[in-house]
Amino acid sequence: MDLHDSTDAHGPHVVHDGPRDAPPVLLIHGSGASGSSWGPVVPALARRYHVVRVDLPGHGQSPPAASYDVPEQAAGLAATLDGLGLRPVTVAGHSSGGYIATALAEQRPDLAPSLALISSGPSPDALLPQPAPLRALIAPPLGPLLWRVRSDAMLRRGVTAVCRRPVSVPDDLIADVRNIGYRTFRTVLRRNSAYIADRSVPTRLRALGVPALVVFGAEDPRWDPDAAHRYEAAPDTRVERLPGVGHFPMLEAPRETADVLLRFMATVG
Repeated sequence: MDLHDSTDAHGPHVVHDGPRDAPPVLLIHGSGASGSSWGPVVPALARRYHVVRVDLPGHGQSPPAASYDVPEQAAGLAATLDGLGLRPVTVAGHSSGGYIATALAEQRPDLAPSLALISSGPSPDALLPQPAPLRALIAPPLGPLLWRVRSDAMLRRGVTAVCRRPVSVPDDLIADVRNIGYRTFRTVLRRNSAYIADRSVPTRLRALGVPALVVFGAEDPRWDPDAAHRYEAAPDTRVERLPGVGHFPMLEAPRETADVLLRFMATVG
């Protein structure tokens, strides 16, 4: 029987969809977003899988954390999965959520034996100049000022600025984004950059040797889409490019994104 419920007692906000006895898949959002960013792909996934979405610390409906280092966030997710009794789990991460997914596999291969990384830049040199609306919101000197007075329309422009197809931004995502503090967001960005500067994601995947799916929008304005080819050097890694799609495949191309995830999970589950 399908279900949809959420829990957040003394920990991160967790949302469950799909039958509890189905194979589990964990969806991790990127910086400045929440589990709601995965909403458009959840119905297709939940027909076959127990879909688990977690708001990362300081995002959405989850409380802040003492540390936003990527390995620390991964350790927190591992504790959450242990508490839920879920193992093993296919882990999918969007953007910087892919870094946390990778770190989770590094720490706990028993929990995360397969990974799907969506729009996850491989290393700092692949980062493109950011679109003006996004840059204004996140960078000094305007960022701290605009953050205090940002409207729903501004938040929607921040999301759509990194999209290439017309999208309908979910209202619950906008509400969740509003809960994120500027200082938290800037700290998260720095910690993410430190993680991929220390070792690139393709290098980490080569060391892990787990089955992996890498999905890139062919017109991603945040990360150089051509950098996706760097992942091809990792063993057992499949790279998929979605034509005409930007940084948010889940919002821009939910059907295609769900289909590619389902095909991958069918091969590893």
